[in-house]
Amino acid sequence: MAGERVKLQVSERDGRGSGDARRLRKAGFIPGVLYGKGKASYAISVPERELRRVLTGEGGLHAILDVVLEGQRTTHASILKDYQQDPIRGHISHIDLQEVPLDQPIQASVTVQLVGESAGVKEGGVLSQVQREINVEALPMEIPEHVELDVSGMAIGDTLRLADLGAHEGVTYLDDPEETVLATVTLPTREVEPEPEEPAEGEELPEGEVPEGEEAPEGAAEGAGPAEGESGSGEQGEPA
Repeated sequence: MAGERVKLQVSERDGRGSGDARRLRKAGFIPGVLYGKGKASYAISVPERELRRVLTGEGGLHAILDVVLEGQRTTHASILKDYQQDPIRGHISHIDLQEVPLDQPIQASVTVQLVGESAGVKEGGVLSQVQREINVEALPMEIPEHVELDVSGMAIGDTLRLADLGAHEGVTYLDDPEETVLATVTLPTREVEPEPEEPAEGEELPEGEVPEGEEAPEGAAEGAGPAEGESGSGEQGEPA
């Protein structure tokens, strides 16, 4: 929901090293930085449960965070500028918050959600979402959590681009409207088995093989008999 505001209480922290960050995470806190107006910045920590509550609310990652530093009364209207995730657990391990003026537009990445059932999919086609996020510009309170793209009218072979995405009041799309492909419906891929290769004209076949479509001469399958003058047992006869 655009315009969602959530209060977030944070604490300032003294250390900025990796050891300090590990100790905070063990204690259930997430380290981060609050970038204020101008050059001001604060090293902060926030309880992991509190951060999860804020980022899973109606505003999601685009909620306006009314950040309050512990022991202060000043509220810093901020957005989630960036975050890092633990590669194993998948949990957020670090956050960057950016204080923003609410009367000036900002840029953000917004998720595209496909809605509806494609007519082409009903006919056996495959729906693919090519671009999952787009870049937008709007006032901080007008940044949508996501934008929806209706794919119900897509037939096999159809492509939807950013130009086909409906306008969103107060939001400007920043990507190229014709070059940014959002979704396609294509025929399913079929695997074709390779045909056996036939030997080129004049090419000799391995011993015992015959060209395809021809029969082997009688007795060929049993192998050639002994040469003239040789005994079948391999022993030479005694002279008379």
